Amino acid sequence: MTPDLILASASPRRRELLERIGLTLEVVPSDVDETVVPDETPAVHVERLSRAKASEVAGRTDLEGRFVLGSDTVVVIDNEILGKPEDDDDAMKMLQRLQGRQHEVWSGFAVIDRQTGRIESGAVVTEVTFRHLTRGEIAGYIATGEPDDKAGSYGIQGIGAALVEKIDGSYTSVVGLPLCAVIKALEDLGVPTPFRPTGP
Repeated sequence: MTPDLILASASPRRRELLERIGLTLEVVPSDVDETVVPDETPAVHVERLSRAKASEVAGRTDLEGRFVLGSDTVVVIDNEILGKPEDDDDAMKMLQRLQGRQHEVWSGFAVIDRQTGRIESGAVVTEVTFRHLTRGEIAGYIATGEPDDKAGSYGIQGIGAALVEKIDGSYTSVVGLPLCAVIKALEDLGVPTPFRPTGP
């Protein structure tokens, strides 16, 4: 059976969010350079990378699926984009900056219809506030291994939920995919969803 959607990401969190609402997926990770362009705003950065990831996978000739979804998520504090930590020391530095403060999480998305070339894309911001943390608490969290592949060195859907005092915006966007906006984009392109099962 041809999948409803090709997910241009290796993220198990994005896959889980989409499968949870009943979409059938083929996971095909993209091979895109995620380097930040100087003076690029977070919104532009995540939308550009989302479009690049979706486009790179959509251009492959060995795939059958019609629709491709790319996404990118970053954490922003003091106007600086924080990606994934390079090592435990880097994770410590990031989490020390975030503790006791509010920061932004930007998630971009792009859906490409390979048949028509049409693209729906956007970026969503959510404000997240961390509770105050000691260095020992941060070290304990890092020791769990959860921060290793997470933007900003934490995962709100896991143990990292205990670090978060409050959020203002989309929870799923902080997880890695702004699901409400993505579903609207999918439906605008005619992708079958549980909310609108009729396809293109």
